Amino acid sequence: MNINNKGLWIFAAIAGIALIVTGFLVTNAIYKIKSSENSIAVTGSAKKNVTSDLVKWTGSFSRNIDVNGLKEGYASMKKDLTTLQAYLKTNGITDDTYTVSPVSVESLYNYKQEGGSQLVGYVLRQNIIVQSADLQKITKLAQDVTPIINQGLIFSTQSLEYFYTKLPEARVELLAEATKDAKNRAEKIAQSTGSKVASLRSASAGVIQVLQPNSTDVSDSGAYDTSTIEKEITAVIRVSFSLK
Repeated sequence: MNINNKGLWIFAAIAGIALIVTGFLVTNAIYKIKSSENSIAVTGSAKKNVTSDLVKWTGSFSRNIDVNGLKEGYASMKKDLTTLQAYLKTNGITDDTYTVSPVSVESLYNYKQEGGSQLVGYVLRQNIIVQSADLQKITKLAQDVTPIINQGLIFSTQSLEYFYTKLPEARVELLAEATKDAKNRAEKIAQSTGSKVASLRSASAGVIQVLQPNSTDVSDSGAYDTSTIEKEITAVIRVSFSLK
């Protein structure tokens, strides 16, 4: 064997050994990567039916006056407010359960066919917001404002909203239940592959949905339906577990 051939054999032997070593290292690296990614991610959810414990009733009363009647108009609004407060007191609604806004003024114009407009009067308006834990009483008053109108007020109910004030506590409770639900799902999936769920790796809570019972009107940013007394709270959480 000449020197050149001997050199080629030595180079080939070294290259072969290098390939074997490299192959071992690459195989070992792939195994470690797969081991480090040996996990499962699942979504869990939990629901709870609750009854609202706070009602918010928003109403307003107004007066239409002519362009020179601001002074008399404000006097009429003050009298209307006194009448309304007396009505609320008669029905057991105390001063600390409602707030009254300042009087707002809206200008009324008469628009002429030939162009231009003329100020002809004003609308004076005042809002009142009642908040109470007595849902049945406030609901009944808001749904029938005839007694107020019979006393000479131009009154209307703007909105009637129901809230659940213990939502923060319910959220904590539901997220714990949703996590348990996620773990149960992960265990069933893991069993089908011959694995077992080990430790919790990460958890990400989703938005809370507060909706009418059996509603599907969810939102990516969360929803809070205030139209009904009975509500259904839903919590969702995405959890990742390591497997063994």
